[in-house]
Amino acid sequence: MKLFLLVIGLLFLGVGQSKVLLQGFWWDFWNDNYPNAWADYLAELSPRLAEIGVDSVWVPPTIKNPGYWVGYAPFDHYDLGDKYQKGFTGTRIGTKDELLRMVAIMHANGIDVVQDGVLNHVTGAGASDGSGGSDPAAWNDKYTNFRYVSFATPATTENEADYLSRAGRFPKNWENFHNNPGHDCLSGDICAGYWGPDVCYYPGAYGQSSNAIHNPPQSSDYMRNEVRSWLIWYKKQMGIDGWRFDAVKHFLPSAMEDFLYNLQFSAGWASGGDEMFAVGEYVGGGAELDNWCASVQNRAGTFDFGLRGSIYGIITGNGNFDMGSIPGAQQGNRLRTVPFVNNHDTFRPILTTDGNYNGWDTSQELAAHIDPYDGRLSAAYAVAFAVDGTPTVFIEDLFDLGKLGNRFTHDPKVAAQLPMRSDIANIIWCHQHLRFKEGAYKVPHGSGDLLVIERSGKAIIGVTDSWTAWQTVTIGTDFPAGTVLKDHSGATVETATVGGDKTVTIKVPPCNGEALNGRRCYAIWGPLTPPGYTANVRETTQEWEMADDLGDSHPLSLQQGGQLPAYSVETRTVGKIFVAASSPVTFYLFLSDSLNGVTVELYNDQTLVHSESPSVTGSYTPNFTGWLTIKVRNTEATSPGQIVWVVMTYKPPAQVTTDLFDSKLNATGDWDLYHRMVNWPPSKL
Repeated sequence: MKLFLLVIGLLFLGVGQSKVLLQGFWWDFWNDNYPNAWADYLAELSPRLAEIGVDSVWVPPTIKNPGYWVGYAPFDHYDLGDKYQKGFTGTRIGTKDELLRMVAIMHANGIDVVQDGVLNHVTGAGASDGSGGSDPAAWNDKYTNFRYVSFATPATTENEADYLSRAGRFPKNWENFHNNPGHDCLSGDICAGYWGPDVCYYPGAYGQSSNAIHNPPQSSDYMRNEVRSWLIWYKKQMGIDGWRFDAVKHFLPSAMEDFLYNLQFSAGWASGGDEMFAVGEYVGGGAELDNWCASVQNRAGTFDFGLRGSIYGIITGNGNFDMGSIPGAQQGNRLRTVPFVNNHDTFRPILTTDGNYNGWDTSQELAAHIDPYDGRLSAAYAVAFAVDGTPTVFIEDLFDLGKLGNRFTHDPKVAAQLPMRSDIANIIWCHQHLRFKEGAYKVPHGSGDLLVIERSGKAIIGVTDSWTAWQTVTIGTDFPAGTVLKDHSGATVETATVGGDKTVTIKVPPCNGEALNGRRCYAIWGPLTPPGYTANVRETTQEWEMADDLGDSHPLSLQQGGQLPAYSVETRTVGKIFVAASSPVTFYLFLSDSLNGVTVELYNDQTLVHSESPSVTGSYTPNFTGWLTIKVRNTEATSPGQIVWVVMTYKPPAQVTTDLFDSKLNATGDWDLYHRMVNWPPSKL
């Protein structure tokens, strides 16, 4: 067993395994201080996460849903909370400006952004009341006319004719979903429409609507080609670092591999390369998970449900679980595996009005939950962090949200209002500062009550499920003879010295909390002076495409986007970035008509603070902290219209109190509803 695991550790020391991934939301996430602005909540939480060593955060789906839903009912892929449709502009996450600020603030704290992506289905066809969504020719679900607003075609009314005339990018018709003439299938993992019109990635899934007014022709592989293009746009626009893909069991692995390859190598400056983190949600046994990883050429890993079964056994075994059996429960292919304890699909508490736990809605749980108040939770996380893979921490496990009565009202910046569980924070700190994953994975001891894993020469992690008994064991180790080790969990102040025979004796506390610092179930032995951890604090680069089929000109939208108009020097608003005083901003542009110059204008609220004309590159150092609005225009009124791509690189402050900076101020001064309606053409009122 030990030799086998050593070989596996050497072969599969995988991509991104030094990362610690926090799932930054629970199902139906909400805070009254950040209504429909979860991006602001996470932005303000980021410094606390960075302090303990969290260096990646999984954020919920961020595209427009039919309502202010939690993200898993995608409607318009190109609406990040900037378009006015379905009767509102923002999303559950916030506006597009707030979303992009969140990404940049996370980067300024050394945190990667892992975006949840839903590629299996779309939903919500039709205007705000469903008008125009139905196609009578559809074989199955009639509500498969998907049309979207854009800068050129904003919503003027919510009737059928208006909806079916909208020309936003990536329209969809009934032939793009199961079943269709190119793939007549409605059952099984790939074809069943569990959550809405089920996307078909087979080549023959294309065709036109029978009743839409905007009805461009489609061609073979329409959905695969369009999703590929969208994902690349999405990565560039947001500055995304990694991905969690939803329900990957329910669409073609060949499509997933295609998308991953192109995100790695065909996204220009935003290409993620071999190191790009990606994980697919595939619910199944170990062999199924391994096969799926192989089918996508190991470009993504999976959540290790087999290991999670053993972790659940620790919790439910009442001290009688066989700890030595845990390593054998892991899936075989661990190149990019993601060990986990809880997630939003396994954790569905019934809540009181103030957000406290009041039972469990087990009928909605994908797998049985683990109660974060269980005394053996620390054992679960110690295992998840010790084995190979990128460990994931669920937000309700790191933070005490279930008993304080302030789930919906707390300030995430204030530790007293949102306290961390000390054991989980300590395990994260140890993983990062002792650099677990730089050492090969070895199992020097496994017995009924004790599992010991060594990350070769980096750390020795002991885990027990015993409630009352301290565990003491002598093991062989890769630490050099004479090395003095300490328990970085703080459960004991004793040290242990590696003998000349390369053995060392360690202690592990029981789960009843009697150890120093209240530590339960685990010890982490390592050098007296850890090698340390440095966060990857950095700038953010984001790219805006200025085209008429993107953005929105409606007065209730953010009024961003649109190509530069022909023979005019009228400006178009690109978007906003959140800048820090004295921190340089650089930019460059790609022009569809390189012979005609473009002027870039930067605004602080309504004040022009910088202009370069004509320019495709430039820089500006602000003397203020806050929103910087970006605008572009043709330099000469003799220039034809053109599409422009604007790439901005900047670094915001790492700490921000978001409500001090109104994201809705517009440099044109027309955000106020009265002024917007005055400026809106009468024909569109």
